[in-house]
Amino acid sequence: MDKLASLQQHTEKALLGGGSVRIESQHKKGKLTARERVQLLLDEGSFEEIGMFVKHRCTDFGMENEQYLGDGVVTGYGTVNGRLVYVFSQDFTVFGGSLSETQAEKICKIMDLAMQNGAPVIGLNDSGGARIQEGVVSLGGYADIFYRNVQASGVIPQLSAIMGPCAGGAVYSPAITDFILMVENTSYMFVTGPNVVKTVTHETVTSEELGGAMTHAEKSGVTHFACANEIECIDYLKKLLSYMPQNCEEDAPIYPYEAGNELREKLKTIIPENANQPYDMKEVIEELADADSFVEVHKHYAENIVVGFARIAGRSIGIVANQPASMAGVLDINSSKKGARFVRFCDAFNIPLLVLVDVPGFLPGTDQEWNGIISNGAKLLFALSEATVPKLTVITRKAYGGAYDVMNSKHIGADMNYAWPTAEIAVMGAKGAAEIIFKKEIAAAEDKDAKWKEKELEYTEKFANPYGAAARGFIDEVILPETTREKLIKAFKMLENKVVKMPKKKHDNIPL
Repeated sequence: MDKLASLQQHTEKALLGGGSVRIESQHKKGKLTARERVQLLLDEGSFEEIGMFVKHRCTDFGMENEQYLGDGVVTGYGTVNGRLVYVFSQDFTVFGGSLSETQAEKICKIMDLAMQNGAPVIGLNDSGGARIQEGVVSLGGYADIFYRNVQASGVIPQLSAIMGPCAGGAVYSPAITDFILMVENTSYMFVTGPNVVKTVTHETVTSEELGGAMTHAEKSGVTHFACANEIECIDYLKKLLSYMPQNCEEDAPIYPYEAGNELREKLKTIIPENANQPYDMKEVIEELADADSFVEVHKHYAENIVVGFARIAGRSIGIVANQPASMAGVLDINSSKKGARFVRFCDAFNIPLLVLVDVPGFLPGTDQEWNGIISNGAKLLFALSEATVPKLTVITRKAYGGAYDVMNSKHIGADMNYAWPTAEIAVMGAKGAAEIIFKKEIAAAEDKDAKWKEKELEYTEKFANPYGAAARGFIDEVILPETTREKLIKAFKMLENKVVKMPKKKHDNIPL
């Protein structure tokens, strides 16, 4: 056969994956093929494939009679908005996307190249798990990938899109990466599937209930984004990359920005007169960030804290904000973990942090204490303390107790701390404080309720304001709310060359 014709034949065979019948089956499930996903993700014409003709080496169980070029994964490199990325896309039409020794080798090759060249890795996962026919070499392949995930962590961004079933060992690689995106109704993640769960625990549960996109978005927090379909998922991948640098030694891209009137009049009236009335912190974020630049992360999980990426004057920042509209913005186990994880990502990749504070404290109760609010709350404290990127804080209203310390206070390394005139910086709320401080006076009074209210007002006037903290230098400036954006632009600009020398250590020991 003519050699050029042979190449053409091999290429056409590889492009078909598991064959046209299985491709059609994939489409009927509302899923794209591995190659279609890559084409949607990367800039047109930029994809360069590696390992197109790789075949598995298994000769057990008749596997030598079923060979597919590429062996169930499409790997290579290309660009997203002109920036280099490496990608692997598992092909469910070939043995259900199951991981073989050779598939793992292809993925590892891509990850090694990404590390050597300092560019992000994107995994498009659609796999039933380990290829059982290959036994331990498949498990070894998983571990080779896990090891590289860990080595790459904090060096290059790693993004995982779950486009189908992801079971057993297949879930741990995404879990180690920086962000996980899932597709509603077509993607699942679980260590053990519904059948095993039923056998072991006698629970009857569907795949969707056990490990669907919304389950992990709301309950476990495993996934950061639950997307309506695969196209939306891929759009989110592109959007996320635009806020990140290529690696830990670079800065995120700066987008063109024309300075104008930076006053935001809406912020004048956003805080209700009643200190116990909620408001939506996302409205504050929208006013402070560049128009339409805020991308919320972990939207459905621990809604009492808001985290996400935005731009201020064209520069990428990470935002961590208490949400008074959910549980009064109180800190609990889940919100602390959510905030800490996001802070550590931003710090690893040189993305400055803005912390917006309206926090009444930590959530009390046996459930929180017995499940480790102490060590989990300490994660957020630890993450913000160790972060060396520029860190700005704005206290909009309440900053009570230990939660004041934790939410990027001056004491744990914040560079600039601002407060609005509505800020209340105190050890605790006035009502509880009055009850403790003036306990004897209240008990001795004829009208105890009237005395309590009198003393509560006394405490409020003395402590429920930002001026005590400002007098100590813990607050750098009390600012008018409408000037906040202007202050932030100037402060981030001032801090752009910030350098912090850390003590020599192998690594820290965050309270896990």
